[in-house]
Amino acid sequence: MFVVATAGHVDHGKSTLVRALTGMEPDRWAEERRRGMTIDLGFAWTTLPSGGTVAFVDVPGHERFVPNMLAGVGPVPAALIVVAADEGWMPQSAEHLAALDALGVAYGLLAVTRADLADPGPATARARAEIAATSLGAVPAVAVSGLTGAGLPELRAALDRLAAQLPAPVVDDPVRLWVDRSFTVRGSGTVVTGTLGGGRLRVGDALELAGADEPVRVRGLHCLGEARPEAAAVARVAVNLRGTPRDRLGRGDALLTPDRFHHTDLVDVRLAGDPAGDLPATLTLHVGSAAVPVRVRPLGPDTVRLRLARPLPLLVGDRALLRDPGRHHVNGGVRVLDVAPPPLGRRGAAAARSQVLAELNGRPDLAGELRRRRLVRAGALIRMGVPVPTGRDSPAWAVPVAGDWLADPAHWRQLGERLTEEVARHAREHPLEPGMPVDALRQRLALPDRVLVEALVRPPLRIHAGRVGAASANALPEPVALAVSRVRAEYGDRPFRAPEADRLVDFGLGPREIGAAVRAGALLRLADNVVLLPDALDDAVRVLAGLPQPFTLSAARQALDTTRRVAVPLLELLDRRGATRRLPDDARIVVT
Repeated sequence: MFVVATAGHVDHGKSTLVRALTGMEPDRWAEERRRGMTIDLGFAWTTLPSGGTVAFVDVPGHERFVPNMLAGVGPVPAALIVVAADEGWMPQSAEHLAALDALGVAYGLLAVTRADLADPGPATARARAEIAATSLGAVPAVAVSGLTGAGLPELRAALDRLAAQLPAPVVDDPVRLWVDRSFTVRGSGTVVTGTLGGGRLRVGDALELAGADEPVRVRGLHCLGEARPEAAAVARVAVNLRGTPRDRLGRGDALLTPDRFHHTDLVDVRLAGDPAGDLPATLTLHVGSAAVPVRVRPLGPDTVRLRLARPLPLLVGDRALLRDPGRHHVNGGVRVLDVAPPPLGRRGAAAARSQVLAELNGRPDLAGELRRRRLVRAGALIRMGVPVPTGRDSPAWAVPVAGDWLADPAHWRQLGERLTEEVARHAREHPLEPGMPVDALRQRLALPDRVLVEALVRPPLRIHAGRVGAASANALPEPVALAVSRVRAEYGDRPFRAPEADRLVDFGLGPREIGAAVRAGALLRLADNVVLLPDALDDAVRVLAGLPQPFTLSAARQALDTTRRVAVPLLELLDRRGATRRLPDDARIVVT
């Protein structure tokens, strides 16, 4: 199947032509049939000579219903432009063509209707000249009469050729189904319709409703009036939603593959129409089937920032158009450059942002996004529409540095250098602390996640007890290292004698200095103000193993040539470490 939208001035025979091609009535409302004028979107389909199917989205031509027209053409890849031979090119012909051009529609066909009432030549020449200057370029033209049927076989053949030119849809893409109609079917519940431009829908699928937190589930699918277990792009589909009230969604909403789209109310875009400085402060943004008021902030000659009245699921590269509903004027198309732009709070930020946007073309670019954002989660990029490669063939710079965080390589190197500098600075300012807290480093480096700090730590630094510091005891502050060397010089041959409190002070070891030495492994703390050299434990086990087993506290004290002040906590520490075992009579044995 391929889907084509009609376009053209009011009363030029769009609905008549669709009716003649399909045998179906595209005007759904009695008021439309009574007035002979299309007011809202109509839908019909037929089989082409090749056996393929074309589905038509028939749009209204009157200027009062341009928003309805835009809701129909927004998600559609091709257009059938209709011009009447007896009236020729008209104002709404021009506005509809401007809308197609703004949306970047590149495939189309011209049908010159009422060829039985006037020579189609002049209307054909004028219309083809107007169309050639737009994104559609040179299009085939067919003169037809919906009344007599003349030219209909040629038009069907031309539609077949148009279908063959369209690029193949990507059925593995995430689903973004813009809703153009919603209604209730008795016994089934809420049904929505739309043009499925990419991806695949299946009965039972869980989807997101744009702007809502609750998931919705596909209860049933219809395609061209037939129930289907699944539907693949491109297709007109009707989706029956389980347990979703009718008032929860309508035209302009979207059904989405979960967690694959960024909902945004702030976008930076490039204009293809009126200069940025000529735009009104408020306009309406038309994208998909949605029409949302926006506030416009010019940034550069052809770039603006749009503040949307409500969030939409937009992607980098999306095409949309701006329209002034008060003037009935299409101000031009826009291409989305950034769906998560930075704030512009500081003086000069807007001018700097304009320079950045001048280099963007609206095509997703992973390397460029990393340069601009420096650090970003892979999932966030995917939701923006920026593909992230996975697998063994991924370039090194596209591999996450921690978790799913991606980093610009140059920025990541700079962060590593800054981390080393910050740890060294902290060591100078706080010489007795065992390192810089990870959270303090995260804040100093302005990192969004502590796992990034942990990923930046490289030898000779290490993380211990939530702090980043030197990995060896040799990194002790010089005064503490000197004090420890004095202890070793005086007590090295008496390893089980602990300096008294006043002697520790003489050495320059107060509580903070002792704590630093113990954390670095330069001293062993048995109790408050009871410290030994760090190899005392292994030496004590060797001495105690030479005693008759079991042994008493008194025998241990004598063998170790120490005091009860040291022997009691030393034996208790050996018990806790499993080197000795205390017996019921308070004697001990060495555990071998």
